[in-house]
Amino acid sequence: MMRSERRGRRTAAALAGAALCAVLAAGCGIRTTSVPVDAGAAPSRVPCAMPAEDVASQAQQGIPVQVYLVCASQLVTVDRAVQVQEAKSDRLRIATALLDQLQQEPPADERQAGFSTDVPKTLRVAGPRAGDRKDTLRLSEQPEDLPSEALAQIVCTFTESEALVPKETVRLGGPGNYPARGYLCTAETKASPKTVPTQGAVGLL
Repeated sequence: MMRSERRGRRTAAALAGAALCAVLAAGCGIRTTSVPVDAGAAPSRVPCAMPAEDVASQAQQGIPVQVYLVCASQLVTVDRAVQVQEAKSDRLRIATALLDQLQQEPPADERQAGFSTDVPKTLRVAGPRAGDRKDTLRLSEQPEDLPSEALAQIVCTFTESEALVPKETVRLGGPGNYPARGYLCTAETKASPKTVPTQGAVGLL
């Protein structure tokens, strides 16, 4: 009887000690598993902005201008430099210089920031022809046949230049026998370049 009672007491003490250790382990935050947790890669971010030092270096290469590129499904301006003095050049030279900037593939730093262009490299611009208003610009493709983002880039970039488009509306035509139309660059155009309004669409005719 004495040995049996001692065994019972030792067994009860051991069980109590094990329970106490389990409670202390849980309280100290000891993990019950060593399986690592993969939280995945950090979310990417498209800044759509260029560092100030890059802007300053471009401005030193010529006359500073702003052109509209596509970034995050919107139109965003980037600073470029051209060799055309807007105040002393004719409208066609200005339009050609701006179109050339739009056709160039964005440099590496702009691509890393999320910028791209949809303007075809084969596109050309010419001045008015017989019967056109003197402020008309004729493209080598019908404006409505261009990708919508490309047309929005052209319209917003051209209207950004006061020397080229002083009244915020650019008149564009194509090679066909169709009259030129007035196009506007609005806040909605910049936010959603798939739709480019004409003068008639906003009641400006």
